[in-house]
Amino acid sequence: MDGTRTPQTPPVLILLGPPGAGKGTQARMLEDRFGLVQLSTGDLLRAAVASGSEAGRAAKAVMEAGDLVSDDIVIAILRDRLAAPDCANGVILDGFPRTTTQAEALDVMLAESGQQIDAAILLEVDDAKMVTRIAGRFTCGACGEGYHDTFKAPKVADTCDCCGAQQMTRRADDNAETVASRLEAYHAQTAPLITYYADKGALRRVDAMGEIAEIQQAIAALTESAMQ
Repeated sequence: MDGTRTPQTPPVLILLGPPGAGKGTQARMLEDRFGLVQLSTGDLLRAAVASGSEAGRAAKAVMEAGDLVSDDIVIAILRDRLAAPDCANGVILDGFPRTTTQAEALDVMLAESGQQIDAAILLEVDDAKMVTRIAGRFTCGACGEGYHDTFKAPKVADTCDCCGAQQMTRRADDNAETVASRLEAYHAQTAPLITYYADKGALRRVDAMGEIAEIQQAIAALTESAMQ
């Protein structure tokens, strides 16, 4: 990455980080503050299929056959999406690329329109603390308010502070063993991407174990720098 970009070229950022690191929260902040659009692979595929575009029809056929959508199809869908008017201020990619092969294909596609990855922001976490953070989560089944065994227990056990319902639910995969396994898989998958973007000078690191406001401030500063 040469760090140069004309004012007319919409910035492209990537959020890297394991499940539970807060990528969704931070992406929403970037959308609100900078007018960027979050693009996740799942949302892209669903929207493309619903639109009936050529790439969407190809993705639908693959998914209905029970197969994985190829990188070529995902890149084609992303190319179409980046051309939409609401992406004129720039985008945040979440969940793509996942491999260096995908990253290379993405670079080629962006170069066609004079774009590049302006920053790959890595939300760094402490694995042991992340297991505790995620494994203790539960929510109110009535209003959706989130709680945690250690950090945010309801004032009255099993009773929602917001709506008074007693319908607390936990995700089946929010347990220590599953979370540890997901983190291990994430690191194995993402490590090559970290090296890839570090070598290109695009990697930016943020400590994602602090307060949400502090993390937001750090990411906002990196985003402002990347958009210049």
